[in-house]
Amino acid sequence: MFPAEIDVPPLTYLDQLGTIFTRFGTQDSGNISYGVQADGARYFVKTAGDPTDSRPYVDFDGRVALLRTAAELARSVTHHTMPGLHTVVESPAGPLLVYEWRDGDLLGEPAARERFQALPTEEILAALHALYELHAALDAAGWVEGDFYDGAMLYDFDARRLTVMDLDTYHRGPYRNTMGRMFGSSRFMAPEEHALGAPIDSRTTAYVMARTALVLLPEPPPALHAVLLEATTTRFPSYQAFYEAWLTASSTTADNLTNRST
Repeated sequence: MFPAEIDVPPLTYLDQLGTIFTRFGTQDSGNISYGVQADGARYFVKTAGDPTDSRPYVDFDGRVALLRTAAELARSVTHHTMPGLHTVVESPAGPLLVYEWRDGDLLGEPAARERFQALPTEEILAALHALYELHAALDAAGWVEGDFYDGAMLYDFDARRLTVMDLDTYHRGPYRNTMGRMFGSSRFMAPEEHALGAPIDSRTTAYVMARTALVLLPEPPPALHAVLLEATTTRFPSYQAFYEAWLTASSTTADNLTNRST
């Protein structure tokens, strides 16, 4: 259905392909994304935006490079929390990444985040487990966190399904902080993401994932809270060590929750 390459601007092509039912503006990134319906199916299509727009903090070439990183990541790891990448269409304005469409509310929006935080603990933990399982797969494939925050998550409250997206700024392997204060939300960022020259590695991924739980889970069960505090204070030596500690504490927590309900 999708060609490997087009010779017209992305918007022209998508208008010809089907019906554009929503458009996501650039915000600060410069990317422009669309919800498109064609042949009875819905797709999320992400583009690098206007090549002549110099206002975003990342220039056009940089946005194209990040989209190619996103495509590489999607092809290297398959997980139910990530929308499937159908294809990449090359255009004069950079690649179009064509993903499956996912319904849900953006947890970066206060109303959705507050609604999520009010869910039963078991449901929040199920979503966090899916998030951590995804990052275990990403970690095993060599990916290190970059600019992750609640704006990278959708939650479908009816289906009880978490969707993780916009991982364009993840890196293959450890890297160095070349910015000082890196891109991201301070509620989620590790100390090294504020320190010029600091190493960013799987320990960083563990810290950010722990901060995610502390933001989204108002009252973590004691065993899990201990793991989250260790991840954000003395620190785990790797993401895998954090994940294993989380799984062990989760087993204890599940037993306690079961006993409490019987």
